[in-house]
Amino acid sequence: MSDGAAIAGPDGVLRCPWALSTEDYVTYHDEEWGRPVHGDDALFERLSLEAFQSGLSWITILRRRPGFRTAFADFRIEKVAAFTDDDRDRLLADPGIIRNRAKIDATLANARVLAGWAAGELDELIWSHAPAPATRPAPESTSDVPAVTPESTALSKALKKRGLRFVGPTTAYALMQACGLVDDHLADCASRNRKTAS
Repeated sequence: MSDGAAIAGPDGVLRCPWALSTEDYVTYHDEEWGRPVHGDDALFERLSLEAFQSGLSWITILRRRPGFRTAFADFRIEKVAAFTDDDRDRLLADPGIIRNRAKIDATLANARVLAGWAAGELDELIWSHAPAPATRPAPESTSDVPAVTPESTALSKALKKRGLRFVGPTTAYALMQACGLVDDHLADCASRNRKTAS
């Protein structure tokens, strides 16, 4: 077995190696990561959480996701777009989230931009950057999984051009992985190609 290849967990199921470090990751890997996500609010949540993750481990964000959802009105774009300065102060004092001023400000600014878009426009823009599955061979090990791709760079540019912030190519690619635009489960992973739209 090559370094970084799929590993069998205590239950005998082969998974991507990163998934086995905590139970939270096992659940996220098996039930969410790489499965198609649609809907403007759902994609706004994922985009926001990926931005908050920048510079941190994903487990930090994953374990605080309930707090994020409470703090940001379940990431309903229209509601977050209407947040006031008092709401911003509340967020900056909320121990249930990552209290990073720049990331909070970007999330609020992004919601205000997205509130002006037509229904389904964010979904359409993001999914228009999904590469054809046939062009992407299944990664054999974690070393075969990129951090940035031409598609994520193009998505980042498209989002920035439309006024969104904290959407660099690496964040865009993490979004693509999390939301099923690409399937980066390893070739031997039990979750490979097992997709259910949410």
